[in-house]
Formats: sequence, C-alpha cells, structure tokens
Amino acid sequence: MAESTYDVVIIGGGPGGYNAAIRAGQLGLKVACVDKGIDGGGTLGGTCLNVGCMPSKALLHASELYELATKDFAGLGIDVAPKLNLKQMQAQKADSVGQLTKGIEFLFKKNKVDRYQGAGRIAGPGKVEVTGADGAVTSLAARDIVIATGSLPSGLPGVEVDNKRILDSTGALSLPDVPGHLVVIGAGIIGLELGSVWRRLGAKVTVVEFLDRITPGMDGEVAKTFQRALTKQGMVFKLGAKVTGAKASKKGVSLTCEPVAGGAAETIEADYVLLAIGRKPYTDGLGLESVGITPDKRGFIETDHWKTSAPGVWAIGDVTHGPMLAHKAEEEAVACIETIAGKAGHVNYGIIPSVVYTYPEVAWVGKTEEELKAEGRAYKAGKFPFTANSRAKINHETEGFAKVLADAATDEVLGAHLIGPSVSEMIGEYCVAMEFRAASEDVARTCHPHPTRSEALRQAAMGVEGWTMQA
Repeated sequence: MAESTYDVVIIGGGPGGYNAAIRAGQLGLKVACVDKGIDGGGTLGGTCLNVGCMPSKALLHASELYELATKDFAGLGIDVAPKLNLKQMQAQKADSVGQLTKGIEFLFKKNKVDRYQGAGRIAGPGKVEVTGADGAVTSLAARDIVIATGSLPSGLPGVEVDNKRILDSTGALSLPDVPGHLVVIGAGIIGLELGSVWRRLGAKVTVVEFLDRITPGMDGEVAKTFQRALTKQGMVFKLGAKVTGAKASKKGVSLTCEPVAGGAAETIEADYVLLAIGRKPYTDGLGLESVGITPDKRGFIETDHWKTSAPGVWAIGDVTHGPMLAHKAEEEAVACIETIAGKAGHVNYGIIPSVVYTYPEVAWVGKTEEELKAEGRAYKAGKFPFTANSRAKINHETEGFAKVLADAATDEVLGAHLIGPSVSEMIGEYCVAMEFRAASEDVARTCHPHPTRSEALRQAAMGVEGWTMQA
C-alpha cells in the first residue's frame, strides 16, 4: 500500500485537532488531519461546532430573545405578541453551524492542511490508517502523531439513551417539539444550559442531581446564587437524588429515583429525559495498543507536556486530564504543535476560564473560596453587585455580582467569579490580569468606560482593599 508521508498527522478535527492542524501549517510543517465527522457526517469541527458549543449557543440566544419578547418587551415600551416557530429556530441553528464548519475547510486550504475523511487509528510507530465510509483504507506515515479525538456523553446504568425519548446532549438539541415536561439528569453546565433552552420555550423542567448542590467546581456562593436565579425562573431541582432507572414508551418516560441519603423512591413522569452527567474520553479503537499506550481506567491518556508514553505520539484535549473545554483543547493544540516544531509550548492550566451561557451567565477563572480555604491560603475578597452597576440597572439586568479573590499579603489576583449579564465576555479581563500576575489594585486603578457592565469588575477589585465607591 502506497503511503503519504507527513511531518504531523492529527487524528480528530474538533477544536483541538483543527487548531493543531492550522498551527502546524502556519509553522511550515507538512500536516494532515484525519476526521470522520460526527456520526460519519463528514463535517469538521467535532462535537463543539456540530452538536455542542455552537448549536447550543444558537438555541440559547434565540430562546432568550423569545422569552424577552414574551415577558420583558412590554415593560420597555415594545408591544409584540411573539409566536414560536421552532422549525425556523432549528433551521437558523443549522445554518450557523454549517457556516462555521465550512470556515474550517477554508482555513485548512489556506494553511495547506491535507484533510482525510474517515476513522483514523494508529497502526504502529509513525503509522496511521484511515478507513473511509466505503471501507477503503488509506495509509499515512508521520514523524509525529497527535491524538485529538475528543469525548462522548457518559452513560448511566438503567438509563438507555435512544435519542427518541431518552436523550443525550445531541438529541436534546434537535427536539421536534417543546416538551410538556423535560427531566434533566445532572446539574452541570450542559444540563442547565439545555434545560434553560426548553424552559424558555415553554417546557416544565425538573433537574435531578446526585450531589447536594448544582454545578460542582463552581464557587459555592456563586452556585447558590445561580440556583436561586434558575429556581425563580421556574426550574425545579431535586438534589441529593439517585436515578435508578428510566423506562421509555412512545409517549414519554417514567423515571425512578431515590434520595441518596435514604428514603422512599419516587417516579417522575416526563415527555423527555436528558442524560447530562458528563463526558468520557473517546479513546476506543484508536490502535493505542500498537504503540504501547494504555489509557487509565476512565479512558484518559496520560501525558507529560502533551507527550504520551510512546515516542512521537502526543495527545491533547478531552482525551487528556483536565477540564473538558474547547478552549483548553485549543491552548493545548497550539502548545503541542509549537513543541513539535522546536518552540516553547506552554499552557497555564490555572487560568482556564469556565462559562455557563444561561441567564444570568456565570463565568469564573482561578481559585474558588473553598479551594483557598482548603489550601490554608490567606486571601481577601472584593464583591460588587450588578444592582449597583448603572448600565445593568438601565438595561434591567441587575441579577448577580462580581467577586475577586486576592492574596492577603501580595494582593495577587487568585480568582474571579462572576454571575450576571454578559460576564462570559468580561471574564477575559481577569484571565489577562492573572496571566500577568496582576494585583487587584492594578485592576482597581485601571480606567474602565462608563457606563458599562465591566465597571463591576473594577469596583469588585476596589472592594479587596475596602474602597468600593459605587455600592
């Protein structure tokens, strides 16, 4: 079999894979990207662009506008009677996704990336085999191989996803009608975002969570505020509840659960159930054994600066430990390729932000108060409510606050935790500040435009030393 030879072959075309391919092309490496597309569909972009970040944000945006038109426009002097056209809402989502995936194809051509459509597997040191949809196998040779195959939704015993009545995140993006009652298993980011979409469009939403809190990993004070906000909007939470089974019929689902602490079991009737308890690395069938790589018991590949135990084989993104976030994969993609090219690749894992794109939005970076207390690290906190922010007030979006945590001795910013309007766009300021190891006073003494929501970030920083001026 004739082989094509490359400097780098990347397996996977999601945010990790396609960014790695583009960066390799920019650095003059001969590069190929192998990707079969979601469900063999052939489009680049992985879960994020096709059935994750992008389509969910399209529905979150559209559903938020629908709810605003339904509930808030009249108070602003805009009298309308909105009517939901779910078919068109789904169509505009698909159109946006299509434009993004085509954009990656353009970038591949621009940066001289060869794209192979099919399932990639390692076939020994420096070898990758690509099996196309027709079963034909193409063999590639490479000096370096990068695994960037991403992740899949995690399963739960007794809850069998059919994407008809019992859904994973992919199925929940494409419902043909608004559920009367949607039960979400898991109070993490994915479940709460998708639950928010369908609640805004008219569904009753019940969230069942094993833990006694929502959004594990989020600052505790922020999580409590967030839960109160979602509850006020109509979302129902059953915390500390263990799901024991789900039985689907043509018309709905019977979900059984029981208290984790013990007690009587309960049956919940729903039109649909969304299983959203996290994701697992996609490492099956990659031929890892052919180069002596053994994933851990959860399926993750161990790495040291993106190097696996096999010479010339690298791994980035969701198949490695750390937060399963597209921007984490992008950072690793650039650092990995730059290291392969002989440059100094680097990722600051302490400054990877997280965002929940609900309303209100939640965004955070760095240490939580709980983490700092567990470390025994002395810190100061500054906090500023959006009720006191002029732009938020005139826009009628005053829910939430900004909180900054700084070292008690040095004043270095250790974390920032935001809940409120447009905070996904504002958390980047604190990422930059922390990257430069700024003090809270650096932010407090930096002029911010008025009136903007971003002033809350400055006022919270002022609060670290007790001189907040507008609250």
